Amino acid sequence: MDIIVLGKNASQEEVDNITRKLESKGLSANISKGTEKTIIGVIGDTSKISEEEVDSVRAMRGVEDCLRIVKPYRLASRDFKKDNTIIDVKGVEIGGNKLVVIAGPCAIENRAVLMDIASKVKDSGASFIRGGAFKPRTSPYTFQGLGEEGLKILVEARQATNMPVVTELMDPRDLSMMVKYADIIQIGTRNMQNFRLLLEVGMTDKPVLLKRGMSATIKEWLMAAEYIMSRGNHKVILCERGIRTFETATRNTLDLSAIPVLKQLTHLPIIVDPSHAVGKWDLVAPMAKASVAAGADGLLIEVHTNPEEAASDGEQSLKPDVFGELMRQLKPIAQAVGRDI
Repeated sequence: MDIIVLGKNASQEEVDNITRKLESKGLSANISKGTEKTIIGVIGDTSKISEEEVDSVRAMRGVEDCLRIVKPYRLASRDFKKDNTIIDVKGVEIGGNKLVVIAGPCAIENRAVLMDIASKVKDSGASFIRGGAFKPRTSPYTFQGLGEEGLKILVEARQATNMPVVTELMDPRDLSMMVKYADIIQIGTRNMQNFRLLLEVGMTDKPVLLKRGMSATIKEWLMAAEYIMSRGNHKVILCERGIRTFETATRNTLDLSAIPVLKQLTHLPIIVDPSHAVGKWDLVAPMAKASVAAGADGLLIEVHTNPEEAASDGEQSLKPDVFGELMRQLKPIAQAVGRDI
């Protein structure tokens, strides 16, 4: 018994009775009210619930059916929620008809550079500004980010452009600070299976952008999303950013097939980061276009006014004029697949 289906006329009292019964079994309930049905997702080890106990729930007032989900990622599953999840971030919807674009530098270097980039990507049609204040780098000797000072600069950019901000969280100890500044908390590829971190962000109400791990399967990725959702935060955005394969021509291998596969398996929105996937600025535009054609709900693109001197990932960053041209080229592709940009 993983899902309890109630009719649209089920009363709050009936919902409360079911919730109390689940709690008496050591389980908890996640309630999703739709226009036609109310769905209660059962959280906990449901394998211990006998068929007789399932029948007793099925007999309760308001209950239409009790279902088991074979997939281990119950809350993220399309079986749990048929309709696409749309996440509203300060008036910008992710997962709806409009394609969203998150743009900005890999790292926040200083105020002047970020403010200039933010202004330019805003003019080109970006929906969000991004930048890393804490940078997970392969080498401990490279630029690690400005920390809280970087977050303050990011907030300045938000105030100047009216674009919500996206930035990465690496350490649970920084969560309270991050909640003050970020509109979307990014969990990077290296932390996709940092389960303590996932549980912590799951207890906030901030949307979470969950990047796919370097070598993670789609199932492992969705299970990571389930960790977040199991604590009550269902505002999860999946981000395909390429996976590690034997190919060395690009930084990673962008798995475009993951987009239609995920659209079948989950109701969560999916965006693509072509910048980290290919690692070369001149390959970003073709992969961004292909991502939109494959059904992505949005893009995350690195932009820098002077990539040659960028503190991080300059080789994959687009200059603002190149980004502006890409945004223009994306419009007919988005329209061809029934999306706006």
